[in-house]
Amino acid sequence: MRTNRRSFLRLSAIALPFTRVNQLFAGTPAANKPVVISTWDSGQIANAAAWPVLEKGGRALDAVEQAAIAIENDINCCVGLGGNPDRDGHVTLDACIMDEKSNCGAVAFLERIKHPVSVARKLMETTPHVFLVGAGAQQFALANGFKLESGKLSPDAEKEYKKWLQKAEYKPVINIEHKQSKGHGPFAPARLDNGDFNHDTMGTLALDAQGNLSGMCTTSGMGFKMRGRVGDSPIIGAGLFVDNEIGAATSSGQGEEVIRVAGTHLVVEFMRNGASPEEACKKAVERIVNRDPERAKTFQVGFLAVNKQGEVGAYSVQPGFAYTITTGDGKGKVVPSKSHFS
Repeated sequence: MRTNRRSFLRLSAIALPFTRVNQLFAGTPAANKPVVISTWDSGQIANAAAWPVLEKGGRALDAVEQAAIAIENDINCCVGLGGNPDRDGHVTLDACIMDEKSNCGAVAFLERIKHPVSVARKLMETTPHVFLVGAGAQQFALANGFKLESGKLSPDAEKEYKKWLQKAEYKPVINIEHKQSKGHGPFAPARLDNGDFNHDTMGTLALDAQGNLSGMCTTSGMGFKMRGRVGDSPIIGAGLFVDNEIGAATSSGQGEEVIRVAGTHLVVEFMRNGASPEEACKKAVERIVNRDPERAKTFQVGFLAVNKQGEVGAYSVQPGFAYTITTGDGKGKVVPSKSHFS
């Protein structure tokens, strides 16, 4: 079939924007690499563990796993087994990890296993599956050498759970006021007066010296959640998404709102269409807010992204979201994000 000149020009005009986007991201050296970014100023703990891997020319995947392990070990943070339990008094963990080849693994509703992110990576690397939950995830972990922990609440979590039981309100309490959390500064996940957590997720993204991207997301979930509740954190395309041609994104905040728009996949697609990381995060936040602007005043969601050039950006529904970035001198810097409501 012949294509005449007019048809050719019309098809070329349609293709031109996509060609420009591909040229923008393909084969362009990263201005800032290696680089690692994590949600919140407690991301300093995560970045400090990830940076030695990147500094030595290591793989981004290894860096983000080390970031997760470090924050899961921190009993003062609301991630890992030190986090608040569900309404029945059990801590359940969710995590996912994704590499530069779109390999990914995830676990959810996992009990008594200290490092869910490493279980997710083991699943990714040794099975054809992506997602395991509950007893099946725990069984897989134990079969692969992970230790079964006691299940006892941390002292802080036990104290907060007893406080919560005095009222035992069924619906989660959302508070947009960020309070200083023990040891982690003013932008840390906020502990509420009734013991609930406003934010309870650590997401980390890394771009290594080879120009490859990886990411992870780990959480103990919303404090005093309904038993079995899973948020966005372990869901690929919601709490985390990595596209090695374009960029990567992670999220924190009320996971149900992120799931509704496949938030991190949306951020990456906005970057694919030419948006900067901050612009892409802003567009995703606006997608959430525009569903119900009045209701959006009652919850927090923040997105964090990095593109193939090593440019980073974040945006949130409410003020108070921040991220930690480490590059160059290896010192983590906390950066407050812009927000829709001020």
